[in-house]
Amino acid sequence: MKISYNWLQQFLQVNWEAIKVGELLTDLGLEVEGIETKESIKGSLKGIVVGKVLTCIQHPNADRLKITTVDLGDGNPVQIVCGAPNVAVGQKVPIATIGTTLYDDKGEGFIIKKGKIRGEESHGMICAEDELGLGTGHDGILVLDENIKEGTTAAEVFNIETDYVFEIGLTPNRSDAMSHFGVARDLRAGLIQKGNKLEFISPSVSNFHVDERTLRFDVEIENKELVPRYCGISITDITVKDSPEWIQNRLKAIGITPKNNIVDITNYVLHELGQPLHAFDAQKVKGNKIIVKTLKEGTKFTTLDNVERKLSAEDIMICDADSNPLCLGGVFGGLKSGVTENTTSIFLESAYFNPVSIRKTAKRHALNTDASFRFERGIDINSTEYALKRAALLIEEYAGGKLASDVSDFYPVKVEDFQVFFSYENAYRLIGQEIEKDTIKNILASLEIKINSETESGLGLTIPSYRTDVQREADIIEEILRVYGYNNIEFSHKLNTSISFDSNNTTKIENVVANQLSSLGFNETMANSLTKATYTALSENLNEEANVVMLNPLSADLAVMRQSLLFSGLESVSYNLNRKNNSLKFYEFGKTYHKYNDKYQEDKHLTLFVTGNRTKESWNTKAATSDFFYLKGIIISVLSRLGIDNLKTTPTKEDVFSEGITLSLGKIKLVDFGVVKRSLLKEFGIKQEVLFADFNWENVLKLSSKKNTKVSELSKFQSVKRDLALLIDSKIEFKEVYNLAFQSEKSLLKEVDLFDVYEGDKLPEGKKSYAVSFVLQDETKTLEDKQIDKIMQKLQQTFEKNLEAVLR
Repeated sequence: MKISYNWLQQFLQVNWEAIKVGELLTDLGLEVEGIETKESIKGSLKGIVVGKVLTCIQHPNADRLKITTVDLGDGNPVQIVCGAPNVAVGQKVPIATIGTTLYDDKGEGFIIKKGKIRGEESHGMICAEDELGLGTGHDGILVLDENIKEGTTAAEVFNIETDYVFEIGLTPNRSDAMSHFGVARDLRAGLIQKGNKLEFISPSVSNFHVDERTLRFDVEIENKELVPRYCGISITDITVKDSPEWIQNRLKAIGITPKNNIVDITNYVLHELGQPLHAFDAQKVKGNKIIVKTLKEGTKFTTLDNVERKLSAEDIMICDADSNPLCLGGVFGGLKSGVTENTTSIFLESAYFNPVSIRKTAKRHALNTDASFRFERGIDINSTEYALKRAALLIEEYAGGKLASDVSDFYPVKVEDFQVFFSYENAYRLIGQEIEKDTIKNILASLEIKINSETESGLGLTIPSYRTDVQREADIIEEILRVYGYNNIEFSHKLNTSISFDSNNTTKIENVVANQLSSLGFNETMANSLTKATYTALSENLNEEANVVMLNPLSADLAVMRQSLLFSGLESVSYNLNRKNNSLKFYEFGKTYHKYNDKYQEDKHLTLFVTGNRTKESWNTKAATSDFFYLKGIIISVLSRLGIDNLKTTPTKEDVFSEGITLSLGKIKLVDFGVVKRSLLKEFGIKQEVLFADFNWENVLKLSSKKNTKVSELSKFQSVKRDLALLIDSKIEFKEVYNLAFQSEKSLLKEVDLFDVYEGDKLPEGKKSYAVSFVLQDETKTLEDKQIDKIMQKLQQTFEKNLEAVLR
């Protein structure tokens, strides 16, 4: 939202620098994201001064040029060559002096330099209207009032205005600040807190009176729930023309192109007070009657942008006596009833429409207007008539209009200001420190929150109707805190917190796995749970009927909640690959969402994505490509870390893989993983192989919670390591050696490792050599050589007997 500093100063005479005002607004919760300098004319006519033409003679070398001498008011007349046909002695004209920058219609600048034109020196330029940016005229130079003194700057003559525009990132709850009036109101509260008590200047409507009652419009509202309030007035004898310069400057500053005085005034009041208005050409409203109703589904209606739209039976429509649609209520006007240059009388509308209805209509027709932006967030219903009178007075002043009817005001159920009790104790508890009671009361008064009653413990308050977001005691405390200043709250170096006990310890398990994956080079991602509905069609295992559909989606890309983490993960992979990050390892903890009949289900998952190289290429190593077995190893290591072993492997039934398997423990499925289909990758513009693993995290947590962890004291006695070189049959695996060793010595044998294998010509055919190490340790005493030798001899005999091994 754009807010003009000059416009704010119509309400508050602030003499601060714009950047300082921006800082205060941000502290008040109206975050200023940027400040832009705006000029009513680019360059602000710097370097342009008023000169008087002293002499004007024909150029000796050009028929269409003249040589002039111009007095710039400094006592040193200059010579300027001019090609305008209307230049003459005695004229007061705008002069672009040497070094001045002028701008063309595209905003590109060029500098006025001293030079020669057809052999004659020229020290400046006499300007036309379009060369100054004051209009489009180029028939000749601009001739000024003869009473203007030479040397006067053009900025003084043409009232050039420099403004600063705040770009405010307004949160949806702050509907009260969707106008310059609302922002100024907040700014005043902040200034009062800082000791600057400025007068707040509200636009006056005290001069409002009906001139004549010659054009009456009847108003009929069919559904008071959709239209709780509707005001209108007719105005005759208007002249549609350009709006005054000051209104145009205000609108231009916030990015609105002026159109004519009627449209500009309705836009001006909208951005001034936050109340949308709409003007109908009175002659195009049949029967002098306004009916606010809904029309049949599919009714055709052409809006101001000349687009024919099919209406919904839920759209609020403004119609005439014959039920012909004139305007898409609260959203967009109609082409046939809009104000034109031939309009002489209007019906001016100011209403409050149901926010939910307007939001649905705006989304349905893809129309995001300044009016719908405000209506769908909830405007102040009690300012409707005030804004109407403000606009009517401006039209009367700047369009020559006459107020030709009383104000029609449909307001069957008046909205009363909200009542709430405020507790000092609760405020101190939530804020974290005590604030003086007088300070609290002053802040409430600056926010126009009335104190109805006061006790030792708290205050009885009345909240103004425009603060639709303040409905609870906690909201009051937030208001006090933001005006008092978050930066003024003392903070302690001691952090007090309560620690909750998680019987399943799920957070700790997730952190263990996250740390493990991060140490293996994976990066954690957090994708949006909202996604495209079309993704469901990419897998036969996903059902469109199981989609959890958003009632009010922000866009088609965020229309449903995801049934799988695969597609959002592939979006991340594609995004990175498109930016030349070709080797990726991602993991995400997230949920999937399904709807089964009338019930909803959430499931927790852990997903892994691997593509490209698993190691970087360097001078002494080649890059190793990530493959199926690399991903399998990571999956096994994660499950093993959680104490889940003895897994069963079966082909996966998920159709997103070209090759894939499922790991299960008994009948409990834990992981599906494999290589993603090329056809699926093509949908995301991915041309290289992507490996994907999907953990059913809830099943993993159930099994990991059953793991028993044994803890034992570290032995005080040293371990002993011995080796054996065994010549065995080439068909024998190390697993057999390992198992026999522990069968032979169960108490003192701690570790068995294979550290060398040899097969070659020097060994008998069908034989191989295993070099095996054995670690022995007694927890109660130091082992002696005799005991060690006895154990090693026993192991040797076991291998000789069972494996026909020979000691080398």
